[in-house]
Amino acid sequence: MAGPSLRPHVHWAQRHRELYLRVELSDVQHPDIVITDNVLHFKAQGHGAKGDNIYEFQIEFLEPVEPKPVCRVTQRQLNITVQKKESNWWERLTKQEKRPLFLAPDFDRWLDESDAEMELKEKEEEKINKMKIESRVPKDPFKHLKKGYLVMYNLVQFLGFSWIFVNMTVRLFILGKSFYDTFHTIADMMYFCQTLALMEIMNSLIGLVRSPLIPAVMQVFGRNFILFVVLGSLEEMQSKPVVFFIFYFWSIIELFRYPYYMLSCIGIEWKPLTWLRYTTWIPLYPLGGLAEAVCIIQSIPIFSETGKYSLGLPNPLNVTIQFSFLLQIYLIALFLGVFVNFRHLYKQRKQHLGPKKRKMK
Repeated sequence: MAGPSLRPHVHWAQRHRELYLRVELSDVQHPDIVITDNVLHFKAQGHGAKGDNIYEFQIEFLEPVEPKPVCRVTQRQLNITVQKKESNWWERLTKQEKRPLFLAPDFDRWLDESDAEMELKEKEEEKINKMKIESRVPKDPFKHLKKGYLVMYNLVQFLGFSWIFVNMTVRLFILGKSFYDTFHTIADMMYFCQTLALMEIMNSLIGLVRSPLIPAVMQVFGRNFILFVVLGSLEEMQSKPVVFFIFYFWSIIELFRYPYYMLSCIGIEWKPLTWLRYTTWIPLYPLGGLAEAVCIIQSIPIFSETGKYSLGLPNPLNVTIQFSFLLQIYLIALFLGVFVNFRHLYKQRKQHLGPKKRKMK
């Protein structure tokens, strides 16, 4: 014969719109909580005053309540929130006048009616003050236009770099083309994408995006220096295999960066894309920087021999500043730039993928 059901200790408190029940059970498993005909039925496996057992109880509320309670389980207890159908103050919790033995006031949350009215009034005042503050903030009439521009910019860049990546992959791995004709087949699209990338500096300058200005300037001008000055002006460099690796590393990075920013503009976050955006740069940025450094080193003898871009100072100094010497200085700046961008992206990765700090209550 089954013995009498075990009842846990339950503490309760109220506000004008809500009822709070705190069930003293730890390690709760499979809680079954329903409200039928204004009666709350509770049954759960947990550790209470009588040890690890199945505990259950019923409460018939004094006045009508909403049939969908909200339950929150913690390691030490179980909390139930029930919405009243009408906002008023109850003289007691249960329909029966005599309070059940397992039920007691929750003095941690207990308020008298006057205190509850004061709390409600403070919340209303806080809500009104918040609305007043928000109404004072001028609305941006061009908000949607700016968002549309950023979405289109990132979409165009994504399509451009996707074309570069797919074209290079197909030509090399499927058609068996060599590294040596990369510049002549890809350069026009790379010129377009990298020229358009100058808008990223403008976007940061005028506040359209929150990206810091210095990393954007270093990346855009660094790439454009390699593309337009070193590769674009020296035919001898255009047929070298290093061009393939520079273009390939650039395009892979942007395959994840631009769609991430495009979705962010419309408030969408896709976690796999976020992970790729803040992870793929770890090998790709050093490899890209190494490929650019190789390109600079290979171009130095050519610039020295041709004297291209060298600057001759007027007499009586009769001194010529070799462009190849400036390239050696730029080579040092290149590695410093890689370090600055690496540090910036590492901070962003910690911010987006690091462990979230829990708020203490």
